[in-house]
Amino acid sequence: MRAGLLFFAACAAAGLAGCNAARQPQIVPPGPAGPPPRMGESPPPDAPGCAGAVARYRSVIDNDLAMGHVNNSVHAQISNEIGEAASACSNGQDGRAMSLLRASKSRHGYPG
Repeated sequence: MRAGLLFFAACAAAGLAGCNAARQPQIVPPGPAGPPPRMGESPPPDAPGCAGAVARYRSVIDNDLAMGHVNNSVHAQISNEIGEAASACSNGQDGRAMSLLRASKSRHGYPG
């Protein structure tokens, strides 16, 4: 399960790195508070429905933080939005969860 998540993150990083191939990525460690805590065990990115969509988006923004593409405050804001979508998803509100994810991606410039 962890290997799949790492593979997905590596593929996402490779796709994003093509734009700046000559530039070395700079890892920005989280601030004193670090990323917001997550509730329980996260589903794998290949999980069906809204759970997988939540996990994939979370993986992308976590990778973007690690690569220095977003700062801590943006990461925290997106993580909170993902948390709201995850809560809706776990309460059986798949449509609402997907809508929240689409709105967050649109607001922050992520595709789809």
